[in-house]
Amino acid sequence: MHRYFLLHKPYNYLSQFTKEMPEHLTLADLGDFPKEVYPVGRLDKDSEGLLLLTDDKALNHRLLNPAFRHPRTYLVQVEGAIKQQALESLRKGVDIRVNKKTHHTLPAKVELLNPPPEIEERDPPVRFRANIPTSWMRMTLIEGKNRQVRRMCAKVGYPVLRLIRVSIGKLELEHLPKGSHIEIEKDKIYRALDFKR
Repeated sequence: MHRYFLLHKPYNYLSQFTKEMPEHLTLADLGDFPKEVYPVGRLDKDSEGLLLLTDDKALNHRLLNPAFRHPRTYLVQVEGAIKQQALESLRKGVDIRVNKKTHHTLPAKVELLNPPPEIEERDPPVRFRANIPTSWMRMTLIEGKNRQVRRMCAKVGYPVLRLIRVSIGKLELEHLPKGSHIEIEKDKIYRALDFKR
């Protein structure tokens, strides 16, 4: 019987159970998970939000294989007042470097959020520069290259200050408190991801 957990990963935690350095915080610091369970995909240390953990290898394959183009949605705060031209470039796809090769990203859904989303402050807070505005976007990608959102935003000239994954398919972070997790039944997971059992 496979098991499935949704976790709200906080900032400054690695998306793994093993520490690389003694001072590292990992998923092991957030709960006592079964040892066969592992995260499907990753959020880098500086990113926050929804992680799915499971021991279901078939689900892992479906979510990580780029052929299935599974949507992932992020709230993204960038430095600067983002211009329409940059938003259009992100929507059409931009060239980023992945594994020392140029990769043209697939079209993304990108929406400027004004007013900004009402979300909890990060701990520690993002460092603001008083004379430089920030912008918030909602971005939905159908591929998951390493640090893709950060690389895409940097490519159009807007460094990412904060990055929160809020959904994977129809699985949503919603009101799951930071650092906490819930266990979900297989049927609910597969329905939310439009998978057949």
